[in-house]
Amino acid sequence: MFVQRIKFYRNIQYYVILSIVAAVAPALYGGQNNKKNETVGTMEYVLEDLEYPKNALEPYIDEETVRLHHDKHQAAYVAKLNDALKSQPSFSYSGPLDALLSDLDMVPEPIRTAVRNNGGGVWNHAFYWRSLSPSKSEPSPVFAKAIDKNFGNFENFKKLMLSSALNQFGSGYAWLCVTRDGALKICSTQNQDNPLMFDADSKMIPIFCIDVWEHSYYLKYRNLRADYLEALWNIVNWGRVSERYDYAVAKKRVMP
Repeated sequence: MFVQRIKFYRNIQYYVILSIVAAVAPALYGGQNNKKNETVGTMEYVLEDLEYPKNALEPYIDEETVRLHHDKHQAAYVAKLNDALKSQPSFSYSGPLDALLSDLDMVPEPIRTAVRNNGGGVWNHAFYWRSLSPSKSEPSPVFAKAIDKNFGNFENFKKLMLSSALNQFGSGYAWLCVTRDGALKICSTQNQDNPLMFDADSKMIPIFCIDVWEHSYYLKYRNLRADYLEALWNIVNWGRVSERYDYAVAKKRVMP
């Protein structure tokens, strides 16, 4: 009995030691960190989860399109952006992606195009998804007044926004932005560019965007981009867009 008790206490001591080692090992050896690469000092960007289930935007955007768009296309941009940043160990950056895209001259020339294309793909997609919602909402009174002031009325704004998206040749985005003097302006960009990348004289603050890359609508709408654009108005997150407008006017920068 005495020998068995000794063995029992020895086993307890053994497991306690193992537990201590397991707890301190990550601190001693660096562990895993999915957000920051301590070697190169750069942020490792992650694929943001959607704020709603992938079938929540139906019938306007189907679940399969959302799944492919988010889990495949957007995920590929995240991976390629991280690969580009890791390829330049001397480049240290750990700030928000929108600030990096606003000052691409800080990025080493060998990876500048890759960061522009893939970083734009990461940020634009996240911004687009957060512009949508399965829940109905309306523009705030302040934002609605700004729409009327800048475009005459909401219907005219809608026509201008749809025209910008429909007439964007090839892949790209249509954007609603706040200018430096607080006015609203519609513009479009090619590929994965966005208004944050414009030169200082024309730089604007985006508050809403429409993705017109074919992978955003082709499974459901085929080549009928106009049908996709018309359907999209049913799922715009006007509450979020109104908040972005208020933030842009007050802070003179894009809302995080």
